[in-house]
Amino acid sequence: MTAPSAHASFRLTRRSLLLGLGATAILGRSRVAFAQAPGERRLVVVLLRGGLDGLHVLAPYGDPHHATLRRAIALPEPGREGGLLDLGGRFGLHPALANLHAMFRAGEAVLLHAVAAPHRSRSHFEAQDLLEGGGERLISSGWLNRALQAMPMEGAVRPGLAVGTAVPLLLRGAAPVGAYWPAGMDRPSPDLMHRLAALHDAEPLLGPSFREGMRARGFTDQTLGQEREPERESFPRLAAAAGRLLAEAQGPRIAALDLGGWDTHALQAPRILTPLRALDAGLAALRTALGAHWAQSVVLVVTEFGRTVRVNGNAGTDHGTAGVAFLAGGAVAGGRVVTDWPGLAPGALFEGRDLQPTTDIRAVAKALLAQHLGLRPHAVAQAFPGSDSVAPMGGLLRG
Repeated sequence: MTAPSAHASFRLTRRSLLLGLGATAILGRSRVAFAQAPGERRLVVVLLRGGLDGLHVLAPYGDPHHATLRRAIALPEPGREGGLLDLGGRFGLHPALANLHAMFRAGEAVLLHAVAAPHRSRSHFEAQDLLEGGGERLISSGWLNRALQAMPMEGAVRPGLAVGTAVPLLLRGAAPVGAYWPAGMDRPSPDLMHRLAALHDAEPLLGPSFREGMRARGFTDQTLGQEREPERESFPRLAAAAGRLLAEAQGPRIAALDLGGWDTHALQAPRILTPLRALDAGLAALRTALGAHWAQSVVLVVTEFGRTVRVNGNAGTDHGTAGVAFLAGGAVAGGRVVTDWPGLAPGALFEGRDLQPTTDIRAVAKALLAQHLGLRPHAVAQAFPGSDSVAPMGGLLRG
């Protein structure tokens, strides 16, 4: 089937979403939210829900403790069969991220390690809310929405629209954004189903019913890392649609997408392949759909926390602290791994189990608001209250 043109796609979205300042779409385990801002620079934030294992996807194979701690899930070094993709020594990228690696080699991606938000919560829900809120305590609005409030908007601002789901906290606040759930895509996510099943597992009546229902619908395949094709394709298709909308002359300039599936407590090596491939294909689709506008775009990829340094007894990893963040786009001064590497020696680990955080993700986000979107210092401070001691990181963007 031929993909609709960007113009046709945007007209359809305007009619169905009443797109004014923004729109949100939910598709499988992926979601996108739009917000309009002036100018030609684009910013996309991709939230990886579940806690991506940064030590697995951006492996510090040059660290002398890495192979021992990672055991069976450690990938071979660059140059070996099935090995990591070379990043110039010491660090290697997971081979499922070939498109991101190509962006890195083209100088369009920066890979950041030992990154964390200021909170130290290992609860998914609390950590995600703190990450999207942008503070050290829970806030009812998102840092990107507060940034939007400081931007001069062009044209009339229409009321927000929510159909079937809420806008991510990242874009909630005084600046209205719309919400949309595509017709026919209203199935519960596999993550939600697994959580419900775990919650009711001990119940003598509900437990067996949930297990049988999930078995009948094929959810067992996902537990084994064999997710069905529609789920694998949803994020790339959604990212492509986001890119087409962002490329429109009168379209949005800011988008937030999310992708689940990163909570890899068991069988991590096979289970992580599906979301990694979806993320990689989505970044490539976004780049293609943006076309010439990619040169003025930045994509920030973040997750709520990293995972434990040591592998658990189920060949997986548990909730941790520091992890990774990625920047991609033509406006990025890329081709670098940026980290103040703390090392994996036993005495260097956070609470004896996690990668020690050395970079505050707010420094990265502040740089994008100030140096890419051109917000003034007071507006950046408004987006991240209580963060006066955290300066925007320099050198991430071209020019």
